[in-house]
Amino acid sequence: MGDRYNIFSQMEHLQSKYVGTGHSDTTKWEWLTNQHRDSLASYIGHPDLLSYISIAENETKARVRFNLLEKMFQPCGPPPDRPNLD
Repeated sequence: MGDRYNIFSQMEHLQSKYVGTGHSDTTKWEWLTNQHRDSLASYIGHPDLLSYISIAENETKARVRFNLLEKMFQPCGPPPDRPNLD
C-alpha cells in the first residue's frame, strides 16, 4: 500500500510541476497544444534551429522568432466547445 501511495504522490507532484505531463482529465486539444508549444519553444531556444528555419523561410531570425512566439498563443486554434454536464 505504501508503494502505491508513493507512486501516486510522485505523479501528482510531476503533474503540478510540469503542465505538459497531463492527467486523466486532459483533453486531446490540451495535449496537442502542450506538444506544439513545447516544440515551438524548442525551436526558439536552439539558435541553430532558428537559423535553419529563417534560411528556409527567407526571413530574418528576429521575424521567425516573432512568428513562432505568435503561434504559441493558440497553436491548435481556439479550444473546442465543451458539452454542458448539467
